[in-house]
Amino acid sequence: MMNASSPAAAARPAAPLAAAAAAVTVVLWASAFVSIRSAGSAYSPGALALGRLLAGSLTLGLLWLLRRGGWPPRAAWRGIALSGLLWFGFYMVVLNWGEQQVDAGTAALVVNVGPLLIALLGARLLGDPMPPRLLAGMAVSFAGAVTVGLSMSGGGGSSVLGVALCLLAAVAYACGVVAQKPALAHGSALQVTTFGCLTGAVACLPFAGQLAHEAARAPLPATLNMVYLGVFPTALAFTTWAYALARTTASRMGATTYAVPALVVLMSWLALGEVPGALTLGGGVLCLAGVAVSRSRRRAGGGDGNGSATPAARREPEEVG
Repeated sequence: MMNASSPAAAARPAAPLAAAAAAVTVVLWASAFVSIRSAGSAYSPGALALGRLLAGSLTLGLLWLLRRGGWPPRAAWRGIALSGLLWFGFYMVVLNWGEQQVDAGTAALVVNVGPLLIALLGARLLGDPMPPRLLAGMAVSFAGAVTVGLSMSGGGGSSVLGVALCLLAAVAYACGVVAQKPALAHGSALQVTTFGCLTGAVACLPFAGQLAHEAARAPLPATLNMVYLGVFPTALAFTTWAYALARTTASRMGATTYAVPALVVLMSWLALGEVPGALTLGGGVLCLAGVAVSRSRRRAGGGDGNGSATPAARREPEEVG
């Protein structure tokens, strides 16, 4: 019992930092959807992913050297490799491709099916709880994702393809998060992020020829957008994500990313002049309503130190590390 209460007490001072880290992640990931859309006009999906990962790996590598981060423990490498291949590598290529077919706001809305999949996989593979309200919230959010897909289907096959690619990216994202979570029980956020990013970069090396060819002809703003994607939404945001994920459950962290669609709609409107239609926005509202339902029971059950909620709250950080 003493062992269980120590982590809970230690988690209190770290809670504001973890919340701030999650907020940084959400804002930077929202900006990524807009930057991908802009850079994608000059770079093909694979080349853009590789360029982003190379910029991210360089930034993270320098930070790792300066902070003397050390090598990840052996037990962390499986999660690092899986998250690097699925999330840093495959997800970024597929997301870039999908964003060339749909607008930035729609891409963010569809990809945010990912947190629902994280909850399902977390329950199955990590033992995360699955209360009835969480299931109900999933149903509402999936209905929102379907609405978004239907709102885009009238634009032709390319729009349907874009929605399908974004859904595939959501699956890769969810699998990557669930694979990353156990690695954070053994390695630091910087270690897991740095070597996950390097793994993704190596997996995308077959696109090196495309990147070299397109970089020579790309306009400077597109290349700067690619570098921005690597430094901020990748190096910084994935590190702050890992820091926060190590201090909470995968499903709870995933739920925070439902703030991304609203930010993306605003950013894409201001930066790209893209405003999703009424049906697309309605689907986004359903997604957000679903996560509100999903999180309502968690807050009621774990908010004020309720006796029945405390063991679960203590157990979950132990799984993460």
